[in-house]
Amino acid sequence: MKKVNAVVVGAGAAGGIVAKELSTAGLSVVLLERGRWYTANDCRKDDLRNQRTTVLGNAFGPDDEGNPRVVWDPQTGPRTLLPSEGGYQNNAACVGGGTLSYGAMAWRYMPQDFRMRSIYGAPAGSSLEDWPITYDDLEPWYEKAEYEIGISGDYSGSPFFGPRKRPLPMPPLAPNREFQILEPAAKRLGLHPFHIPMARNSVPYNGRGPCMRCRWCVGFACEVDAKNGSQNTVIPTALATGNCELRTECMAKEILTDDRGRARGVAYFDADGRLQEQPCDIVIVSACAIESARLLLNSKSRLFPNGIGNRHDQVGRHLQGHHYTGAVGFFDFDTYDDVGPGASIAVADYNHGTPGLCGGGALCNEFIRLPIQMIDRLPVNTPRWGLAHKKAMRSFYKRNIAVMGPTQPIPMADARITLDPAVRDKWGMQVARISGNVHPHTFEIGIVQAQRSEAWLKEAGAVSTVVNAGRPTTVSAGQHQAGTCRMGNDPQGSVVNRNCQVHDVDNLFVIDGSVHVTNGGFNPALTIMAIAYFASDSLVRNWNATGFRS
Repeated sequence: MKKVNAVVVGAGAAGGIVAKELSTAGLSVVLLERGRWYTANDCRKDDLRNQRTTVLGNAFGPDDEGNPRVVWDPQTGPRTLLPSEGGYQNNAACVGGGTLSYGAMAWRYMPQDFRMRSIYGAPAGSSLEDWPITYDDLEPWYEKAEYEIGISGDYSGSPFFGPRKRPLPMPPLAPNREFQILEPAAKRLGLHPFHIPMARNSVPYNGRGPCMRCRWCVGFACEVDAKNGSQNTVIPTALATGNCELRTECMAKEILTDDRGRARGVAYFDADGRLQEQPCDIVIVSACAIESARLLLNSKSRLFPNGIGNRHDQVGRHLQGHHYTGAVGFFDFDTYDDVGPGASIAVADYNHGTPGLCGGGALCNEFIRLPIQMIDRLPVNTPRWGLAHKKAMRSFYKRNIAVMGPTQPIPMADARITLDPAVRDKWGMQVARISGNVHPHTFEIGIVQAQRSEAWLKEAGAVSTVVNAGRPTTVSAGQHQAGTCRMGNDPQGSVVNRNCQVHDVDNLFVIDGSVHVTNGGFNPALTIMAIAYFASDSLVRNWNATGFRS
């Protein structure tokens, strides 16, 4: 194949931005995506299949069962799981990645989130560290993401976020019924409620119309294209330059290196299953935490016998997801107004500053729960079948509010991705093995957050509540997966530097959530996007039209 300047592996939140930034700067780019380019017409409103229910198939990929994973559960040992099975820790495999179907919360991390070890110290058994970059380093790139991708909302009700130069480009959606119930209750508790920032058009923006407020949002593709992801913003811009070629249904096999240990291209299986080699000057891996680590570990050579970038056994470590805790409140009046997306109000008073806790997390009302999902949102001891179950569904479906949030995870080095020695995928590659658990202090934070959720609901008038502060037996690394290719200044404790450049290979980059040192008490999508802009700026500035300057 003809050599290009850059190959980007993964067309998700980060990869789409990198492809756009490089191609608009004049570099020739090949963007590889293992999935397809879906539209809302391909992904109809199937309540059973779409809404995070994998047993009937993954609406946004993987499209077959040919890429299993092995999960090591300390209670049961290793289990080989298919993409349609719970515990697989799936993220969407399609153009846009998770941004095609996500709930679209678009948070900035707080300044403290980048300095967790300095503020709190490292709990025993953890690998808690500071980031090598600060909030101030990312602030201009947060702003760029907010304006180029398109974010609505209003942070102004909360005094806890870092400084910003401009407000969000779009106002928030009009308050729904749950917002109107929860806002005065939060203020009575001395909290600071505000409108959740969303990658969702509240007004016409960048040539696309506003949200139509339907209930089918999180877990679904937007049929009016008002939900903003890489597939309808930066990737079309990249393709329009003429410098970017998107190749779908292409599974990356390995990063190829020359005899000096520099990246020289990417080997991949194309849509017909044929092995291809795309030569290039620069490789950018943006395949999300699990698959990015797996690709690096599978890229073995004489100079990198344990996988490229893995000289110090850091690739795959510090895997993080989000442990969600909260509560459901049941009311004696209707709380449901069928106005999507449902999630609308948040408080960030509890993200930091609680004595004895290393951080906390935002608390928000939940997205609209479809009827099938009410099964796990019913009062305790409700039968799961029969007349009593039906009566409970009828009584409480329109009279409940869920408040929950992502707990700031405390990372551990042994929560990690390795290659399973026995199981291979349909292409013959070793599959990812997921092992490790959530740090005990994460559970301690989650318990307090669940109690706070319950208190907010009771203040709002809930007559009864169900508290959810579960303790999973394995690391949670699904839609908010992060870590595995940690950013840092010390090559012995990280995989990439502050510019997402692999320490050992100066023309290889990892730009996605896998570089996160910590995962914050918020959904990580906007931070993934901001880092993609930040790292791409450094990459472009160091490009000299014939190669990359280390």
